[in-house]
Amino acid sequence: MMNTIFNRSIKLVLCVVAGGSSVLFAAGWDPMEVDYSGRKGATIYVSTSGDNSDGSSWAKAFHTIQAGLSAVPDDKGGHRVIVRPDRYLEANLAPAHPGAAGAYNVLVGDFDGALGSGGAGWVLIDSGDPEKGFKSWDWWGPIRATDKNWPTGNKTGETFSAIICDRWIFRNLYTAGGDGGLFWDLTDKSGQGFTVIVEDCVGSGRAFGGGVCYPIVRPGEPSVFRRCYFLSLDFVGDTAGVLVGGWEKTLPDEPHVVFEDCTMVNPDNAVAISYAAHCTRARFVNCRLIALNFTQPEMGGKSTGIICTQGHSPTGKLHVDLEDCILAGYSVLTPGKDAEAVSFTTRGRVQAYVQFKQSMPEGFERLGLWPTELFARMAPPKTPEDLKGNLHKSPLTKIPVNFGQAMENTPVIYRGKPLLVYNFRDDSKNKTGDHLKDMDLRIQDLCTGEILAKFGQGHSFANAFVEGETMHVFASEGTDKDWFKSIYHFTSTDLKNWTRELAIPLEGDEHLFNCSVCRDEQGYVMAYESNQPVQFCFRFARSKDLSAWEKIPGLIFTGEKKEYSACPVIRYFVPYYYVMYLHAAIPGHNGWVTFLARSKDLAAWQLSPMNPILEAGQGEGCNNSDVDLFEWEGNTYVFYATGDQQTWGSVRVAMVPGSMKNFYESCF
Repeated sequence: MMNTIFNRSIKLVLCVVAGGSSVLFAAGWDPMEVDYSGRKGATIYVSTSGDNSDGSSWAKAFHTIQAGLSAVPDDKGGHRVIVRPDRYLEANLAPAHPGAAGAYNVLVGDFDGALGSGGAGWVLIDSGDPEKGFKSWDWWGPIRATDKNWPTGNKTGETFSAIICDRWIFRNLYTAGGDGGLFWDLTDKSGQGFTVIVEDCVGSGRAFGGGVCYPIVRPGEPSVFRRCYFLSLDFVGDTAGVLVGGWEKTLPDEPHVVFEDCTMVNPDNAVAISYAAHCTRARFVNCRLIALNFTQPEMGGKSTGIICTQGHSPTGKLHVDLEDCILAGYSVLTPGKDAEAVSFTTRGRVQAYVQFKQSMPEGFERLGLWPTELFARMAPPKTPEDLKGNLHKSPLTKIPVNFGQAMENTPVIYRGKPLLVYNFRDDSKNKTGDHLKDMDLRIQDLCTGEILAKFGQGHSFANAFVEGETMHVFASEGTDKDWFKSIYHFTSTDLKNWTRELAIPLEGDEHLFNCSVCRDEQGYVMAYESNQPVQFCFRFARSKDLSAWEKIPGLIFTGEKKEYSACPVIRYFVPYYYVMYLHAAIPGHNGWVTFLARSKDLAAWQLSPMNPILEAGQGEGCNNSDVDLFEWEGNTYVFYATGDQQTWGSVRVAMVPGSMKNFYESCF
């Protein structure tokens, strides 16, 4: 019966969950990241509360963003311009210097005060006229770019290229009031490599909410817009939610720009190729594309489609790669002959809600019912928390399966079969003298429900690792009237005959609990839970053969603030170690929750913006703990414990389509 329920649940989830790979920007280039490996540049502060002297501190902060950008001292990269939340009446911003390869510069809004500004909310760059209102004027917007030959708009008598922003990161900003939002036009520097990274921002403007025009592809280093909202307010001329344009005369193999987890809204189209562009390639992952025009053609109404190629140049071609996206508008593509200029691929679930007479391109799933959730995302987020709350969501979906009374567990594949290694423990007998009698390790066939092994009486906190024909199980030795002691290593090649040896001895009055093992280039790494120096935390050990273990001195994971960090499960995918662990209750969430972090060296850790990855839902008590995971038939399954941390608990399952590596990467 268990097999039937488990398999049916998996099929159900596969029908409704969108999964897939994530585009990642290398954190090693970002001077705000803990594992930044590039050159350390200047830190410049902007705040209307500063004294406007030299920007070297919050007290001495510049009053304008442009002053901060102008103070960037050189083009060697690694510089940070940090801005206090406020409204800044500025337009045509440009830094003094670009960033550098491997050492980007960053303009970041301190939206939650974590960087010391004491403020909270948006850094709002308002490019409108403060007395008369919205400034609909060509070449007038938050990002500086001009063309001296342009007949109208912001005619300055010079041509200026936004290429000065090359290798900059823009984060936690809200732009409004001008012609373009977060949009970069290379003008007379078209045809050169160019990269910007834009994260957690709102871009709005008359013509464009965002985009990049006229670079050539920089291999492995596209522009990336991640977790952003884009809105443009006009439908006349070269307008779009996001406007893109490449400069190659043949279609490149890699994208010029990638949009990940973004919303794009426009009166007539969500994405368009610029009139002057040549061959252009863009990738969209988990995006929402909304065009508000659902016109009636019988009355003369016209639309350029959600993905627009109207008015393209003779050499203008647009290729879009769509993965797990949802679209809404009159038609997916520009109606008529202009549609010949577009090509596309789809991956995962790509859905579209269009006017009922319009055809549906191959690879798209037609929606017949009004997509309520999509249109609920149409308005700009009021606060940074609203944006991050909408977009920073765990990709895991819980399956309606319950494995009964259990807690610590590891799913593994052994000799081609999916098995669950777990422990049984009756904690009602703790400190009674009979605790060890009702404490053992078990192995269950996930397909048949059969118990294949019962061993290790008196041990608990099971973790398993399969190496060839050998099943390795690590577990902590229990006591009748005290906590758990050292960690032992059990091995078997038939699940019947087991050997036992000491793996990790406790030290002094320390107690050891959960552990987890993974392989890396040096052999094997274990993360193991201790009650010292923080109750709870975890330490690390290494082994060449899974038998002899050496503790790594000085490496202790205690979260951000020397806080409760328990039940680690560790995996390694070059270049990162990933750890999922139990975090104590936090405000606004239900009880004990599971967090995810990653590190290149086991010392400096980066928390996932999607934390908590797991949180107790209806019927799960106040606990989602003791996670472990495996891949099975192309999907990743996360087994976790529910309960109240005292009197009851059971094992449930969550899943995400795709590989474990993709799951981890998608969370950062």
